[in-house]
Amino acid sequence: MLPNVDTPNSTNVAACCDKLLAERRTALLSMKDAIAVLRERSGTDRSDADLAGLIAKKAALLGVAVVSDQH
Repeated sequence: MLPNVDTPNSTNVAACCDKLLAERRTALLSMKDAIAVLRERSGTDRSDADLAGLIAKKAALLGVAVVSDQH
């Protein structure tokens, strides 16, 4: 899938990510937990790496601390 092509699910995932980061704005957020929550809320089948990239980018823009816990 091309990164600039919108799918019916893409807006929903982005909106869910925005909402999640707004809810957790003042606390540390685990990347693993954030991915799980996004999957649960949006029903997406996007890869973990794709979701992690989305979360990291939006978190950086919003100033939300995200802990990378890949191990």
